[in-house]
Amino acid sequence: MKLPPLLLVLGATCARAGLDAEGVAIGASEADVKKQYPSAYCKALEWPNRAADRRCDDGKGRFAGASVRITFYLKKDAVEAFDVRFSRRDAERIAAALAERYGKPASEERDGKGIRLEWNEKPVRAVFTWGADKGRGQLLVARGDFEAEIYEVR
Repeated sequence: MKLPPLLLVLGATCARAGLDAEGVAIGASEADVKKQYPSAYCKALEWPNRAADRRCDDGKGRFAGASVRITFYLKKDAVEAFDVRFSRRDAERIAAALAERYGKPASEERDGKGIRLEWNEKPVRAVFTWGADKGRGQLLVARGDFEAEIYEVR
């Protein structure tokens, strides 16, 4: 049985969705971000760089059942990365939700000082960090060398 081309494309997209933010995956459009996070404010980045040309910020977002601040970074209308910041009271709950959603982390470090979890789905990488001495934690999901490129001003 031959599948229609649209179903083949949808199937491939769903299979790649893996490391997402409530359905908004790396490669999604700005319209997809606004659909899932309607209060997100999108604007051009203030500094030129190779990683992104726009950002969408939502200070009232929801992620893994918690209130979060989330920023999506886009280049040519495609999400290149997203950064989720959350209160320390939600760290364990978000870590558990990520393990359920993303699967077993490629690396995991837990001690009395904090948590660091990492997932790798090349070329996308997710890093969850939370320190007991910090007021909030962070999850950064990004493609390629995003972290190095975003602050490298051209």
